[in-house]
Amino acid sequence: MTTKITFTLPAANIIGAAECVLLGEFNDWNLDKGIYLQKQADGSMTAELELTAGKDYQYRYLLSNGRWVNDNGEKITSEMHGYPVVNCIVRVPAITKTEKPAVTKLSKPKTVKAKPVAQSVLRAKATPAILKDDLTKVEGIGKKIEALLYKNKIHSYKQLSKATITNLKAILESGGNKFSMHNPGSWPKQAKLAAEGKWEDLEILQKHLKGGK
Repeated sequence: MTTKITFTLPAANIIGAAECVLLGEFNDWNLDKGIYLQKQADGSMTAELELTAGKDYQYRYLLSNGRWVNDNGEKITSEMHGYPVVNCIVRVPAITKTEKPAVTKLSKPKTVKAKPVAQSVLRAKATPAILKDDLTKVEGIGKKIEALLYKNKIHSYKQLSKATITNLKAILESGGNKFSMHNPGSWPKQAKLAAEGKWEDLEILQKHLKGGK
């Protein structure tokens, strides 16, 4: 038997993105099976799914700007290729034979018709196995440096924020002269702001780094 679950992502968690896709164990973290959330009047986004009763499912939201975010519900830390990842978790209650299926809502109730995610949306940014942040949001990191960091197992803002300058320089030097000329001195600080969702503070810091006021 199944139970209807309403997923709601608060407006504060969506800043800077126009669209949002729901991915999780219920669709194998597969972008082709992802579910678009619908924007509500209060700025939040919602989607409703039928899930098997009595099971737990891990999930996250992928924004159109490449960021993975969580809602304000229960969290669980899982291992992805040896790295801890904080996912949301929904625990679908079991249904007894005498009960009628109930609607379990994670937040404000609102029924929405979910539609399949478009093939072209963020295909390059989503990986079911390893959740990767868009490291190019950090000033000084382009696509090639991002790929080099991914190769050296730095996939998220949190991992980048904890990396030492010495280690980052060694990673750049491993890529050759065209990378070793870059200065990673501000990357951990920028990444910490990004990991905490402090995008306005990050923008101010980046303007300062560029010489702006």
